[in-house]
Amino acid sequence: MMGAVKKIVERCYVKKVLSVAVANLLLIGLAPIAHAESARSDVYADYADLSAHEVEGRDYRRVQRVPSGAKVAHIAIHGGAIEAPTSQLADEAAGRKYAFYAFEGIKESGNSALHITATHFDEPKALNVVAGVDYTVSWHAASGSEATTYVGGRDTTLIKKVKAELRAAGFAISTSVPEEIGGDSPSNIANKNRRGRGVQLEISRGQRERFFDGGKLSRAWIEDPANRTKAFYRYVAAVNRALG
Repeated sequence: MMGAVKKIVERCYVKKVLSVAVANLLLIGLAPIAHAESARSDVYADYADLSAHEVEGRDYRRVQRVPSGAKVAHIAIHGGAIEAPTSQLADEAAGRKYAFYAFEGIKESGNSALHITATHFDEPKALNVVAGVDYTVSWHAASGSEATTYVGGRDTTLIKKVKAELRAAGFAISTSVPEEIGGDSPSNIANKNRRGRGVQLEISRGQRERFFDGGKLSRAWIEDPANRTKAFYRYVAAVNRALG
């Protein structure tokens, strides 16, 4: 009798352990994973490939502004309608003090096809801008409805400062950065400045929506400064404070 009861108890215990293990696996599988907003296999391998198939001025445009003596560059290599509103953020951050570069998708639709991953982005004007400065902040868009920022790159000192300033300004910062958006490869354009290390900001959709009235991120909406919220300017100011 006691032996039978013992076996029943053991079976119940095993079932409970298995149930907990399965539940944990399901939770892991359902946990949100951040990706670049336009994450997918790139259509084009590099800029030469893209420019052979897309028309500048119709499908995309290159914008740059380099003040004399600028030691910092704010860049948006997936600007325009590729990863909104990275052009506007980088442009505002650069102002008239820092260098600015943006590669912008301006097609009526299908702008994600213009995405070239940062480690393969070799557009000559962008490379020239970055090569001429000591510090780089590369602005990107990440997925996710939660308002947060993934701060990556190779410039560990500046990364710490950016995180501290953004937190002080009331913005959430992820405690870890997924490898695919880590921005720490030497091949990443953010790290091709004179010091060989830069910062990559991956801003979730939830955070980016808070930068504009109504949370709208359409191209027409984000191109009108009147639609920006105070959070837009507060965020940019925090990043620039980290630069000193």
